Amino acid sequence: MHLDELAKVTAPLTSTEKMPVLFLGHGSPMNAIEENEFVDGFRQVGKEIPRPAAILCISAHWETRGTYVTAMEKPMTIHDFGGFPQELFDVQYPAPGSPKLALETQSLVETAEVGLDEKWGLDHGAWSVIKHLYPEADVPVIQLSLDYYRTPRDHYALASELKALREKGVLIIGSGNMVHNLRMVAWNKLREPGYGFDWALEAQGKMRKLILDGDHTSLIDYSSQGKAFELAIPTPEHFLPLLYALALKDAKDQVILFNDKAVGGSLTMTSVKISRA
Repeated sequence: MHLDELAKVTAPLTSTEKMPVLFLGHGSPMNAIEENEFVDGFRQVGKEIPRPAAILCISAHWETRGTYVTAMEKPMTIHDFGGFPQELFDVQYPAPGSPKLALETQSLVETAEVGLDEKWGLDHGAWSVIKHLYPEADVPVIQLSLDYYRTPRDHYALASELKALREKGVLIIGSGNMVHNLRMVAWNKLREPGYGFDWALEAQGKMRKLILDGDHTSLIDYSSQGKAFELAIPTPEHFLPLLYALALKDAKDQVILFNDKAVGGSLTMTSVKISRA
């Protein structure tokens, strides 16, 4: 790489108005190609927020040993699922990457060593929702991995180190599901938004209150919140992206919930927008 090219890559991102932060309940990969109220919710929030210079996505579907950030110019579209129609596998989301943002992200994190990844790309936790916000795939996107050896408190602390990116035109998106128990899904009820088992609705309601009350400590300590939370979060990867979004909130931000419905008994599509009032 020539010196002038290196300077362009490593130059700090330009300061901007403070960007919002999103947590998107991504649900089934089929949301990438179907028309429903949740997709409408993603599109609407895309219209409400300022257009970003780039996107940093923390997806439930990229777990690693250690922390990594994608640093390639052209991330591939990863179809990391099975048993779906060919139409879904045919979807490509050719958004560019951003080595510059990858390097800046790496430089901001002090609580973990962040490696630069050239192999991953964009998994469905990222592209299946981002494509509804920016269908032209013309906003650069990078992903930050979830280190499965780190505690929820570790993840929250790491996320808080990314706050400066909000003032550099970067839209930070956590993508997962707050209630996510695939082993208990009522598959025959997936087409009935709002259908939730009692424990799922209990967990959803308590999570909703904790988020709106700003009680991040209880959400970080989700494993101590009782049986409903135990069933709602049997494994942490779909819940952790919520902690990344919440860690980036400051005192002047307001929190708005949308797509706040259960599906299939044991999933919720609840999504969060954090932005200036």
